[in-house]
Amino acid sequence: MKIRLVVNWCCAAIALLALGLLPYTGLAAEKLVGIHSARTMSQSMPWIAEEVGLFRRYDLDFQLVFISSGAMVTAAMLSGDGEVAITGGESIIRVFTQGVTEFVFIASAKNTLTHSILAKPEIKRPEDLKGKKLGVTRLGGNSQYFVIQALRQNGIQPTDVNFIQTGGSVENLAALLSGAVDAAALTGPAGGSKAIAQGFRYVVYGPDLRIPYAAATLVTRRSSMRVRGNVIDKFVRVMAEAVKIMFTDKELTYKVLGKHLRISDRKILDAAYEEEIKVMEPRLELKPEAFQAILDETARVDARAKKIRPQDLIDRRYVDGLEKSGFFDKLWAGK
Repeated sequence: MKIRLVVNWCCAAIALLALGLLPYTGLAAEKLVGIHSARTMSQSMPWIAEEVGLFRRYDLDFQLVFISSGAMVTAAMLSGDGEVAITGGESIIRVFTQGVTEFVFIASAKNTLTHSILAKPEIKRPEDLKGKKLGVTRLGGNSQYFVIQALRQNGIQPTDVNFIQTGGSVENLAALLSGAVDAAALTGPAGGSKAIAQGFRYVVYGPDLRIPYAAATLVTRRSSMRVRGNVIDKFVRVMAEAVKIMFTDKELTYKVLGKHLRISDRKILDAAYEEEIKVMEPRLELKPEAFQAILDETARVDARAKKIRPQDLIDRRYVDGLEKSGFFDKLWAGK
C-alpha cells in the first residue's frame, strides 16, 4: 500500500509539473559563494540574476560577497572564501606572475575600461593634474591602471600626481565631493555620472580612449573546475543570461541598479548605461589583448610577466561550450 501511495503521489507531481503548476528544482541546489569587487553596472550580473530568479532556475544556492578591492578578492579566493569572482584582472594576474597559477579566467563581461578622470571646475586639462591629489579605489586596481594609461597618453608620468587610495568606488566619489581629493577616477552610475550631476567636469573622458583591459572577468580556481566543473558551468550560464537581460531590458536593469546603488535619477542612470553598454561583451568573450595589456604593465615592475601569455591565464571551455552548443544563439534569438 505504501508503495502504491508513493507511486500515485509521484504521478500526481509529474502531472502538476507538466501543467506548470509546480516549479522544477531537480536535486538539492548546489551551494556556491561568489565575490565581486565593484558595485557597478559591469559587475551587476548577480544582482540581475537574483532579481529574475536565474540562480533558482539553475539549482544554484548562490551567495554573493562584496569586497571593494581586487587584491582583497584575490586573497579571499586563495583562502577558499569564494570559488568564483567577478573582478578586474590586474590583481589576479600579478599573483599569477608570482607563481600562483591556481587562478584562471573563464569568461569576461567587459574588456575595455570606461573610467574617466573627473575634477573640480578649475582643473580643465590633463596637465592641470600635475601635483594634485587624485583619488583611486585601490593602488594596483582598475581605477589606478586607467589613470596611469590615460596620463601616459597625454604625456604625463604617473609620478606627476599624488595617488590617494580611498577604498572603493563610493568612497572615491565621496572623497571628490568632499574636497579630500582634487580629482578622481570614476565610472558607472555611482561614480562619474553622479559627479557630473554635482558640477564636476571631465578632465579625461575614458570611454573614448577604449583602453584594453580585463575589467569585469569571471575567475575561478583550477581545483574548483576539476571538482565542481558542472557547478561552474551553471554559474557561467547564469551570468550569460544576466548579461543578455542587461542589454535587452533597460528598465529592469535600472530597477536593479536603483535597488542596490540607491540611485533613481534617470539622467544619471542613462549616462552610465550608455557608457557601459557600448563596451560590454554580450557573449562573455575572453579577448587576449585585454589580458596582454595587463601583462605588459605588470612587466614594468616584474620581468616574470614577460614569460606569460594570455593563453596561460585563460580557460575557454565554458564560453566555447556555450557557443558550440548553440546556447548563445538560442539566448539571443529574437532578442
